[in-house]
Amino acid sequence: MDGKVKKQRPHQQKHSGPKAERKKLKKQGGSTEQDERKRNPKAFAVQSAVRMAKTFHRAQDIKTKKHHIPHVDRTPLEPPPIVVVVVGPPKVGKSTLIRCLIKNFTRQKLGDICGPVTIVSGKKRRLTFMECNNDINTMIDLAKVADLVLMLIDASFGFEMETFEFLNICQVHGFPRIMGVLTHLDSFKNNKTLRKTKKNLKHRFWTEVYQGAKLFYLSGMVYGEYQTQEVKNLGRFISVMKFRPLVWQTSHPYVLVDRMEDLTDPERVRTEPKCDRTVSLYGYLRGTMMKNRGQVHIPGIGDFQVADVNFLPDPCSLPDAQKKRALNEKERLLYAPMAGVGGVVYDKDAVYIDLPAGHVKQQQEEVRPTTELVQSLIDTHATLDTKMAGSRMSLFSGSAGLEPSEVDEENRAMQGLQETHVWDPHTKRNRRKVVFTEEEEEEDSSDDASDDEDGGSDEYDQEEQGDDEDEDNLSTFLKKERVRSSTEALPAKRPKLEEEGGAERLVFADSEDELQSEEEDGRARDSGHCSEEEEEDDAAEAAVNNQTMSDEEEEEDEGALRWKEGLQLKASQAFLRQQEAAPNLRKLVYGAVAKAEGSEEEDEEEEELGGLFRVSRPQNSKKLEANAVDCSRFHGNSSHDWESEEMLDSIRDCFVTGKWDEGQDAAVLLKEDEELYGDFEDLETGEVQTGQSELQGSAEQNSDSDSDGDNGEAGESVEVDDEVQKNKRLEKKRRLKERFNEEYDDGDATYFDDLKEEMQKQAELNRAEFQDVDDDTRVQYEGFRPGMYVRLEISSVPCELVTNFDPHYPIILGGLGSAEGNIGYLQMRLKKHRWHGRILKTRDPLILSLGWRRFQTIPLYHIEDHNGRHRLLKYTPQHMHCGATIWGPVTPQGTGFLAVQSVTGSTASFRIAATGVVLDLDKSVTIVKKLKLIGHPYKIYKNTCFIKDMFNTMLEVAKFEGASIRTVSGVRGQIKKALSTPPGAYRATFEDRLLMSDIVFLRSWYPVSVPQLYNPVTSLLLPVGQKDHWGGMRTLGQLKHDLGIRNNPNTDSLYKPVVRAQRRFNPLHIPRHLQKALPFKSKLKQQQPKGKTPRDLQRPSVIREPHERKVAALLHALSAVHHHRKKKAHTVQHAKHKDFLQQKDKQEEAKLLRQKEARKKLYRVMGQMDRKKQRSSLKGAAQDQ
Repeated sequence: MDGKVKKQRPHQQKHSGPKAERKKLKKQGGSTEQDERKRNPKAFAVQSAVRMAKTFHRAQDIKTKKHHIPHVDRTPLEPPPIVVVVVGPPKVGKSTLIRCLIKNFTRQKLGDICGPVTIVSGKKRRLTFMECNNDINTMIDLAKVADLVLMLIDASFGFEMETFEFLNICQVHGFPRIMGVLTHLDSFKNNKTLRKTKKNLKHRFWTEVYQGAKLFYLSGMVYGEYQTQEVKNLGRFISVMKFRPLVWQTSHPYVLVDRMEDLTDPERVRTEPKCDRTVSLYGYLRGTMMKNRGQVHIPGIGDFQVADVNFLPDPCSLPDAQKKRALNEKERLLYAPMAGVGGVVYDKDAVYIDLPAGHVKQQQEEVRPTTELVQSLIDTHATLDTKMAGSRMSLFSGSAGLEPSEVDEENRAMQGLQETHVWDPHTKRNRRKVVFTEEEEEEDSSDDASDDEDGGSDEYDQEEQGDDEDEDNLSTFLKKERVRSSTEALPAKRPKLEEEGGAERLVFADSEDELQSEEEDGRARDSGHCSEEEEEDDAAEAAVNNQTMSDEEEEEDEGALRWKEGLQLKASQAFLRQQEAAPNLRKLVYGAVAKAEGSEEEDEEEEELGGLFRVSRPQNSKKLEANAVDCSRFHGNSSHDWESEEMLDSIRDCFVTGKWDEGQDAAVLLKEDEELYGDFEDLETGEVQTGQSELQGSAEQNSDSDSDGDNGEAGESVEVDDEVQKNKRLEKKRRLKERFNEEYDDGDATYFDDLKEEMQKQAELNRAEFQDVDDDTRVQYEGFRPGMYVRLEISSVPCELVTNFDPHYPIILGGLGSAEGNIGYLQMRLKKHRWHGRILKTRDPLILSLGWRRFQTIPLYHIEDHNGRHRLLKYTPQHMHCGATIWGPVTPQGTGFLAVQSVTGSTASFRIAATGVVLDLDKSVTIVKKLKLIGHPYKIYKNTCFIKDMFNTMLEVAKFEGASIRTVSGVRGQIKKALSTPPGAYRATFEDRLLMSDIVFLRSWYPVSVPQLYNPVTSLLLPVGQKDHWGGMRTLGQLKHDLGIRNNPNTDSLYKPVVRAQRRFNPLHIPRHLQKALPFKSKLKQQQPKGKTPRDLQRPSVIREPHERKVAALLHALSAVHHHRKKKAHTVQHAKHKDFLQQKDKQEEAKLLRQKEARKKLYRVMGQMDRKKQRSSLKGAAQDQ
């Protein structure tokens, strides 16, 4: 499969059809739409002004909605990798998607996803993938640093609670770009159900994010991976996505750590396993500039002081800026140290080579690009020093070989310093010790002691210095060796000059590979990178070789005069060789070497050995091809006619006096400036100031006209000059007018465009400030800029971070501001989340995510009344905001936060309890609590009462003199003065007379202090597998539940049935004098109550005889029969009357119909008569006329 290359199908361009016709018209310069507009302008005219206005307004509204407040672009030229966080519930396909994306971008497979994985996705973009597990601590931390979130949703199950929790976390900490990805779509067997599910999930996703948010569909898996085309489309969207800078990220530096090393002394770790550690953390700096020795916060660990910061070479650098469409295989880098990918890692004081044990003998270039090099290093049985000691080198063909001992002796004569190799057991490497002479040892004895104390940094400088000295010694030795070898006797057999067409000479290449390639070609080439001194050495060497060659030929003639044969040919060849060895002047002046016209194009890329070393072949690299001829070299076979104009024009642009472009010529530019700014008119005085060029031109014209006035030809030239001057003046005025119009005529430019242009200029100014400054100097002024790969050394780190390190949990270093390391009171605006099941209670511990930190604190909830009083609340309101005061780290105003009650495990309900924002950073708000003092009256004098049981001493009463009091029934009063006995009693006045059963209470306010609790969440210090079990402080209810304590309530606080005795009111008593004044109807009537009827007045009961009873029964029966007959007759009569009324209604309708027809007939006859009369009247009038 690897050997077969799939042949791409060539593109077939269409020659017919509407699309081809449009392309033809476009090439011809015409447009179908424009032709139609010209041919039928009325069809494209405005049909409705109202519709056109609506369309225009809608277009402008859509355009305006897309506007954002422009910010200054502070991204560096090489921005840091974009953090792509893959979020989703467990078993939804996060790791599989990351592996597929990495394979899509880098063509490499990655096993376990541990820690950040950085790849090069394009020519100007890098990506850092990070998987977010189902831990709310990880979700909170990654939401703060994410630039893009890939939210995976199991379509077969639907939305899970983790998805909505992460969305709400992002809303609080700055909303990054979010893309949804639906997985497990292959579980749907019915297409209709699949389409309906996609639609429902898409609209719900739009509701949570924004309308039109991108939602990808991964239809299924093939051999354990997602389909290649779907992953490629997702990768394309990620590669071209634009990002909006978030406020918190752009104002704070932060590092997503991708590598950690323990720098603690191993001996100390052995003796004290629980000692604090010193670690070095590595990663790309993001956000804003970071200063050295600043304060940082590591979420899950705590605050620390940075001991040292320095930048390292980029391990996953962007490719060189070249005009090409795609990256080659060598530029598709992958850097994931925590996942075991990265090969050789260079550090400040060590080099780490990572080689998996199971893949040593398998050369897997796809997974481990550096395995071949490392394997070759491991298989080596002899060291490099041993091989060099047994090797011999001959600089010239036929010369005696040199041994390293001879070179060492030569070097010792030239230099005073010598070195010896000493094995250091502490650093586990071979150290190069400098051996001084006896005189220098006495002088530098103190320096040796200081060098031993400094350690690796001085040793590193010493190695660099030794390398430079070796290079200088080697160049000096080679120069001497050339002269020495030229004087020695050459061998009898020499290669003929005619075979190669030139002399054999030595060219010093930049590397051994170049020298090897030149020996294979059989001829020396100019590398194009050698210095002027090396070229002069080559020329001198060629001259010495020519002289030795002639001496040798003279000896071989054995006294004969054969040396005179072909003397002219030898001289010409020697001259040609000397000319070819001469330095290339064109290259020295212009820095570009002309290539031969017949040189073949090299499309093959530079070879790379093991992914570490690069073979440099300057003779094969692409150079600027110049058509000009190098005049510094003389070629015998090339004949040039230097008198012809073509040859002169071909080299004219190589000199300052040549014909340059009009926009680049210095004389033309100076003349334009003088014409543009030379003359002006004073608007106040009207005086015209003429430039120097015009004065000189007019003076020359006057002098020419005076001297050559009689000459006709001179007159014609003057007229031509006048015409030229006139055209120049017109051109100058036109340019001035255009510049004026550009400055003062805005055209279609709006305020938004001007603001964007201003921000663009500021961004260019910021970039140009330190553009030409090297990184070491630049870091001292502005700090470490975003995009650098930095190494941060932090001391006093808890040992649990190293011993319990888990790469699946991210480590983030968040930079803190100048005041963000302090602890104080914070005033917040808080609202309970609408999806959280229970309301929040004051003084219950709450875990907040504020800034970089996650900590536990005790908040006090309060609300502001209309009079400005901040009243304490026992519980948070249900659907409104309230104030909250906490004791915590000082954070800038306007920073959002979220609160959770617990971070332990996963609960069935929604875990985010509340959200809010920071309002103030001081203790200016005083929270007060309502306090009711209760008293009872013990003496009542009309509206004055003596109250007891409210206070204990006279001093307390004196403090509340003048305070308002009231009773339960609503009677208001005021405290007047304290009484001597009993203690705490006082006199008060009320609006009305009180009863002894009334209760008097006083409403007062008591200030409440905020509990000072700041407990950082140290989840990263927990053992592996228990990092989501951080407990913290528990609430009172949780403590009672865990300890099995039942709450014994206060009996007075329990609800009891209210039993009220029925009150009996006294009868109304009206005074007599008031009764006399009342009207008669309101006077109280003296009515005697009715007593029992006396027996004499009582009516006696009648007792009937049997005959009377029979008569009464018969009469009752007859009356019943009579009533029944009467009722029946009435019913029959009512039915007859109803029928009669119906008949009457029908008759009435018939009557009305007859009357209507009669009226119609009558009106018809009357109309005919009126028409006859009218016609007759018209006839009579006509006859009269």
